[in-house]
This record gives sequence, C-alpha cells and structure tokens, in this order.
Amino acid sequence: MDAIILPVTLATAAACALLNVWLAVRIGQVRRAEKVSIGDGGNPRLIARMRAQLNFVEYAPIVLILIGLIELAVGTETWLWAVAALFVLARILHAFGMDGWMPGRGIGIAVTLLVTIGLAGYAAAIPYFSFGESETIELIETAG
Repeated sequence: MDAIILPVTLATAAACALLNVWLAVRIGQVRRAEKVSIGDGGNPRLIARMRAQLNFVEYAPIVLILIGLIELAVGTETWLWAVAALFVLARILHAFGMDGWMPGRGIGIAVTLLVTIGLAGYAAAIPYFSFGESETIELIETAG
C-alpha cells in the first residue's frame, strides 16, 4: 500500500509540537523564577503563560484536523500552506500578547478565529461542491 503523505499537515503538526514545547518552557521559566512548583501560586505572570499554552491546545487540534482533512480531500495547495503558517504565527503572537504585548494578543486571537472559521467553512463546502466527483472509502468486513 502506498503511503499517503500530507506535507502541509505534517509540517504544521511539527511546528505546533515545537510551539507547544516552547510554551511549556516559558511556563517553566516563570515557575523557577517565582518558586511555584504546583498550580499557579496566584502569580499573574504564571497564570498568563499557562493560559497561553492552554489556549493553544484548545485550538491546535481542531485546526490540525481541518488542515489534514482538507489536504486529504483537495490535495496539497499553496493557500493551505499560507493558512497553516498564518495559524502558527498567530499562536506565537498570542503568546507574546499574554506576556503584555497587547497587539500580539488581539492579532493572535483574531487570526486564529478567522483561520478556524475559514477552514471549517471550506471543509463544510467540500462535500457540497464535489458531489458526484469524489471517491468514498468503503469498509469491508472480514471474517475472523
């Protein structure tokens, strides 16, 4: 069986994994500096960094799923690379925004929401506009 390679999805997932590690390291830096090993200790800076990572893990899975399914349905497209890069950049800006650079937070939130809504809309339109042109996957039950 030939492998299905989804380069946009793979590259975006790798970038998101590294971004998640970076967000975790930033939390660890504040934990060490403020001597807070469990929870947030009521520390506003730690709370903000924890929220930045949690917000990332709230959006990244659904965006990655949408990118992967769209890439599987329509192929690797240049615009999908751009949208994926935009999402990763938005999440980096959001993290800096949570540290106090408010334009980053606003831009990060807005771009993340636009990317999510755009991908969701595009994914929802694929079955409608490709009706009769698409292949479906048949599941075959085997004995045993």
